[in-house]
Amino acid sequence: MSWWGKLLGGTFGYLLAGPLGAVVGAALGHNFDRGLAGSIRERFEPGAQERVQTVFFTTLFSVMGHLAKADGRVSEDEIELARDVMRRMNLNEDMRRAAISLFDQGKQADFPLADILSQFRQECHRRRNLMQMFVEILLHAGYADGKVKAAERGVLEQVRQQLGFSIQEFRHIEALVRNARHFGGGGFGQEPPLSPRASLHEAYEILGVKASASDGEVKKAYRRLMSQHHPDKLVAKGLPEEMMKLATAKTQEIKTAYELIKETRAHR
Repeated sequence: MSWWGKLLGGTFGYLLAGPLGAVVGAALGHNFDRGLAGSIRERFEPGAQERVQTVFFTTLFSVMGHLAKADGRVSEDEIELARDVMRRMNLNEDMRRAAISLFDQGKQADFPLADILSQFRQECHRRRNLMQMFVEILLHAGYADGKVKAAERGVLEQVRQQLGFSIQEFRHIEALVRNARHFGGGGFGQEPPLSPRASLHEAYEILGVKASASDGEVKKAYRRLMSQHHPDKLVAKGLPEEMMKLATAKTQEIKTAYELIKETRAHR
């Protein structure tokens, strides 16, 4: 049985225990069977791929709901962003309802964000690239209606601190998300292309290097980002397989930015 089936069956919710297990239970209405959960405990210890996939799915949609509600109102753009993620994952009807229920749990006033993030980081077992993908999707949600509001910024700052990203790292991730919206690749919230000069500036921001960087430094930054976003590597670390399309779109955005820089340098 896939992790989808185990999530719907309720067994993972019990095995996770803690705040994530409680969120799963509240979202799906499960009364977990201790005997059944105990019988499969050895197969799904912390760190197992299916377990981490469930953790990622649960944390992502519930925290997206919390972020959307941070300013007191969930906008239609934010709802559409969540739907877009679901569409890109090709969720079946049961899992789409599960994602919506998790999103709604995140909107509750008593949603334990700090506890959820703490367990998420622990369950990820220092899978840094996986946590970065989580942050990127959240930032796309924050920019769903054009800009990140003060209340949303507060939630994202808590995410940054609890997941252990430095301010500099987080700024680069945000630049990657904000600027990639102009670079196609199938990403979220695509916007009209910028002028050539503005596009080049944003391409450098996506790679996290200055325009004065050497060709070697640019290539090194590009390869590092492509490795971080490699779909197969992310799935191996616990990204739900259904999210491979999101990771693939991100690599296309990075590649497009790199190709623009290379082409510009070749003609100068």
